[in-house]
Amino acid sequence: MTTEAGSPRSGGYARGRATRAEILDAAMRLFGEVGYRTASLREVAARVGISHPGLLHHFPSKAALLAAVLERRDEVDEAAFQADLAAGHEYVEALTRVVERNASRPGIVELYATLSAEATSPGHPAHAYFQERYRRVVDRAVGEFERWRDEGRLRPGLDPETAARLTVAVLDGMQIQWLLTADAPDARPDMAAALRAQLNAVQAP
Repeated sequence: MTTEAGSPRSGGYARGRATRAEILDAAMRLFGEVGYRTASLREVAARVGISHPGLLHHFPSKAALLAAVLERRDEVDEAAFQADLAAGHEYVEALTRVVERNASRPGIVELYATLSAEATSPGHPAHAYFQERYRRVVDRAVGEFERWRDEGRLRPGLDPETAARLTVAVLDGMQIQWLLTADAPDARPDMAAALRAQLNAVQAP
């Protein structure tokens, strides 16, 4: 049985989706501000303007909420990355565009910097997620640099995996430096420019 778009049930579903999106946005901001361990579901609920039991109706635990926050961020970024590739941008330029977008979303950058540091502990609920995420990111970069090597574009003596890990390290390190200068905008480093410099450094002369 289908529900008509204008029916009360349809309206309830729409409200539920909207509330869920608000919860994810609020949790994303709070996790980025204070870290996952310090954040509370009651604070997330308060920011959205719903009760604690109301939040639990959508997300039964803090770990479930964290998983949904991370999944949502990845879906948005991957869709934009794939759209750039489909538009004809090479991997390098598509990656740089991700960095440029992140510069306009400081809350997202702070969220990942905070959570990835916390998640180095094997007991953290996002530990396995970040392990798998780094594996995917590095593997994708290795594949690109293997293509560079086969085309004679990779700096002689540099293997693709090392080039990939150095590039990921620059990405993460520049995010930290960028966050640390939030109170001094004029001193903020250009993350995209640093990435381009790194990519130039691993290219064959």
